[in-house]
Amino acid sequence: MKIDDIRARVQHAARAPQTPSGDGTHEERKLAHTAQGRVVKPAAVLVLLQVHSDGLHVVLTQRTAHLHDHAGQISFPGGRKDDTDGSLIETALREANEEICTDASLIEVIGALPTYVTITAYEVTPIVAVSPPQSFRCDPFEVADVFTVPLSHLLDDQQWRRDSFMRAGTRREYWAVPYRERYIWGATAGMLRTFKDTIANTK
Repeated sequence: MKIDDIRARVQHAARAPQTPSGDGTHEERKLAHTAQGRVVKPAAVLVLLQVHSDGLHVVLTQRTAHLHDHAGQISFPGGRKDDTDGSLIETALREANEEICTDASLIEVIGALPTYVTITAYEVTPIVAVSPPQSFRCDPFEVADVFTVPLSHLLDDQQWRRDSFMRAGTRREYWAVPYRERYIWGATAGMLRTFKDTIANTK
């Protein structure tokens, strides 16, 4: 798939915010946090596509085991918006640089996906960008590892599944898209599913 096609579809999708099917709508998630007295805070992640000889790859990280939120899980580089950030694009680029030492001069932002409200009360804007291959260096406090997944793997329907867990007597379903030894699930898989559905849409 060409970057120009991805850019056009991402820019179109950003005008119609939604949460992936089966994960609850954007507004339902925000209302659930409000009902529990939580303030939903803005955040951004970087969905970075790297151009390799065998096609596009998506950059992901594995969080360290001691973190308070989502310890050990697979995530995009990113985090909460600081007061000094002029935009959510700045947030995503700053956080990616802090976490895995991305070189912003090599990165071209091509758009944003619909926001995703997490169970930890963040309204996350996925910022989609592209770069040539670059070397990463992990912040040892936050990131245990950084790796890439071929975009072709994420576009393959056969790689996706609906898994579930029980919480307070209720079964909760979520998207998962395992890759080799990595188990990608939860908010990251939800945003990847939105990305997949967005760029696979031929309408």
